[in-house]
Amino acid sequence: MRSIGLLGAISIGIGGMVGGGIFAVLGEAVSLAHGATAVAFGIAGLVAILTAYSYAKLSVVYQSEGGTVTFIDKAFGDNILSGSVNLMLWLSYLVTISLYATAFASYGETFFTHKSTLLHHGLVTFSIILPAIINLISASFVSKSETLIVIIKVSLLILVVVAGASYVDPARMSPQHWGSSFSIVVAGMIIFVAYEGFELIANSAEDIKNPEQNLPRAFYASVIIVIALYIFISVITVGSVSEEALMKAKDYALAIAAQPALGHTGFILVASAALLSTFSAINATIYGNARLGYIVAKDGKLPKALMDEEKSGVPFKGVLYTTLFSLVLANSIDLTEIAIIGSAGFLLIFFIVNVSAYKLHHEIKANQLITATASLFACAALVTLLYHTYSSNPRAVIIFISFINISVLFELIYGRYVRGVFFYRRYKK
Repeated sequence: MRSIGLLGAISIGIGGMVGGGIFAVLGEAVSLAHGATAVAFGIAGLVAILTAYSYAKLSVVYQSEGGTVTFIDKAFGDNILSGSVNLMLWLSYLVTISLYATAFASYGETFFTHKSTLLHHGLVTFSIILPAIINLISASFVSKSETLIVIIKVSLLILVVVAGASYVDPARMSPQHWGSSFSIVVAGMIIFVAYEGFELIANSAEDIKNPEQNLPRAFYASVIIVIALYIFISVITVGSVSEEALMKAKDYALAIAAQPALGHTGFILVASAALLSTFSAINATIYGNARLGYIVAKDGKLPKALMDEEKSGVPFKGVLYTTLFSLVLANSIDLTEIAIIGSAGFLLIFFIVNVSAYKLHHEIKANQLITATASLFACAALVTLLYHTYSSNPRAVIIFISFINISVLFELIYGRYVRGVFFYRRYKK
């Protein structure tokens, strides 16, 4: 029975995007784009809205909780690409959990007088372990309050924007304070992970009322609202706080942005909102990734261990595996690398989804020019990000390529020896 209306669907998209990304990556954007941070968010938003078009068209025709996985399977069938993307998507959500956990720790540390490596890793670990326990006991505990959490965090962000508007100095955002054109684009691509989340609407397509109308509206409305929110936040941040102060507090820049208008109270409010937001995002992503593993494993494309569904419908082992790998990633990779890897992972997946929409344009009644443009933009964004990152942070590129290699090798080995398929069906005689 379809139970989600248009507003509920829009809330899913906004909640997925305004999870922890904006709290984590704002400082990264400022460090590269400088006075053009709002432009960087706009560029990333352009890629997001183009990709939302593909998702809107695909989700109306192929309504399934599999979402992204289903779309790629429909376009490319059972082969090395679709099989590898299944695992790549699962790994990308692990990176997202790690990003949220690192952001939780960064904002959590502001409540302590003395900071240390032990405190940071302790907060990272706490932020993953506790949501995992909640998932194992009752996954609905936080999900039932998700709408309230979305209202709280969006309201606080709007408060920062409204209160800080009169403190903005336009001169801080004049072109002479901008980064280079290339660095602005790169900044947009690094922070693209802040837009990841709108695709969750597709996973709820079977529960959305009047899907032919409400699905496209939900995709477009949620992305446009978040683009506007991010741009306003960028303007307030860069326009009211010196870049020197922002760079000193790079990992919790948004809390600093609240200080000119709201003082220390504003700092506490935003830091608290960041903790609530990242915590709820971790909880939701752990459950979502465990469910993703369960769905893909049920189709035989991941180990059957992920199909062990217990504890009130919770994919028990899937939650444990997601928690374990997230802990390893979050405690071994720094914030910049996590943001880069997360953005690169979703840009790659969104590129493939856009190509899927282009390939299926007849079936889904999509405009070829728009889907082709979306594909080119996503590809160009990914190449730009990797090119810049290779010269400045090659370890992040190596880790990202390792994820791709792991996904492909796993599919080759698992597909051939476990599923009993000699490579892929199209090679069978």
